[in-house]
Amino acid sequence: MPSAPRQKPERSGPFGKLRDKIEHGDPVSAQMVRWGLLAFAVGTTIAAVIMLVTGGFDTGKVTAHNPGAPQPTGAVAGEAFGTAKQGDCLNWSKANASDLTKVDCSGKHLFEVTEDIDLSKYPGREFASGSRFPDSLRFSELRDEHCVSAAQSYLGGKFDPRGKFVVGLINPGEAGWKAGERTLRCGLQVTGSGGTATQQVSGSVREVNQSKVFDTGMCIGISRNLPTDPVDCAQPHAFEIVSTADLGTHFTGGPPSKDEQDKWMEEQCAQASTDYLGSGDALRNKTLTLFWDYLDTRSWLAGSRSLNCMIGKGAQEGFAPISGSARGEILIDGQAPVPPPNNGRSTPQPLPGAVPPVIPTPR
Repeated sequence: MPSAPRQKPERSGPFGKLRDKIEHGDPVSAQMVRWGLLAFAVGTTIAAVIMLVTGGFDTGKVTAHNPGAPQPTGAVAGEAFGTAKQGDCLNWSKANASDLTKVDCSGKHLFEVTEDIDLSKYPGREFASGSRFPDSLRFSELRDEHCVSAAQSYLGGKFDPRGKFVVGLINPGEAGWKAGERTLRCGLQVTGSGGTATQQVSGSVREVNQSKVFDTGMCIGISRNLPTDPVDCAQPHAFEIVSTADLGTHFTGGPPSKDEQDKWMEEQCAQASTDYLGSGDALRNKTLTLFWDYLDTRSWLAGSRSLNCMIGKGAQEGFAPISGSARGEILIDGQAPVPPPNNGRSTPQPLPGAVPPVIPTPR
């Protein structure tokens, strides 16, 4: 049976390194916290998983199977895995992907195949008949070596490395390997903070917006003061999405600078926050901070244009846990927020990358 992607032994990137330090009980600097949280806020994918990759594809090393031709899976890896070709979408419900099936890309799925790699054509005898099943680190290296450029080629050079899709790799599983299967499937998927492909999408990546945005009203969970995955707003969470803004409606030329984006997003998010919360002073009274992310040049050139406006509460290190939607009654660290005095302007502690919220002047 095919094997679901495995985790790498350690994480990389500012947010991944931050999580590693916290989980191992190591000291964490304020600067690392700020960079780690900003990395999440601007949509940097956590490099904790086998799906996040860098590297290049050397077509002289391996060759792809004839698209659509049945592969030597034995009876173990399964027909869906053995016949999956570029452009096919795959879905499964079991953790080991043993129930993997091909589905129409217009429906919900977990994985879109960008290339199939035949390791039997690999130089040497590393993957020859009777060879040992590679460990997760070796599969990670193979993914790094081949799958990023496959994604770029599949999307015509317009893969957003900071968008919601990450590059993945599915192997045939140990039983399939023993049966002689030497095909790997590169693909694109959306993963959770744990690194597994648990978030289904509808539509081909070629046709959907790659921007890493969430639906308005969604809350992003929290663990050890760090953002995790979407949760019900009644559960503790790091921040809440108040709107999604399309920069393409305002910036019609080349990539706007971060300052230009901040200026425009400040206006959009301030109005969106007022509309979402129902009044101009609700944000202040709930002691929350309004913040947003930004698009870098790579994302812009890949076609991403959307950003989220978010509200949360900064803590000494990271985010403070909030329970309840900001549209109603909330608790911050288990306590009801105390509105600041009305005789002066009060600015909540800023979150990483946040611009202080616009506090309406009393009339």
